[in-house]
Amino acid sequence: MADLLNLNKARKRKARAEAEALAAANRVKFGRTKAEKQRDAAAEADAARRLDGVKRERPAIDEPSSGGDTR
Repeated sequence: MADLLNLNKARKRKARAEAEALAAANRVKFGRTKAEKQRDAAAEADAARRLDGVKRERPAIDEPSSGGDTR
């Protein structure tokens, strides 16, 4: 006599296995370690600091210039 097979459970087991395989592939593709995230954040902060250091400031204008209209 053949073993009985619950098709609903087999379908769910297959779906779980496929989802786990996809999750493992995504972890490899998109996952980064905490150290990598911190290194990238530090590099981004350093780049922003350097950019702010080389920016020239515009002179502050106290009064808006009149366009020749003296009414």
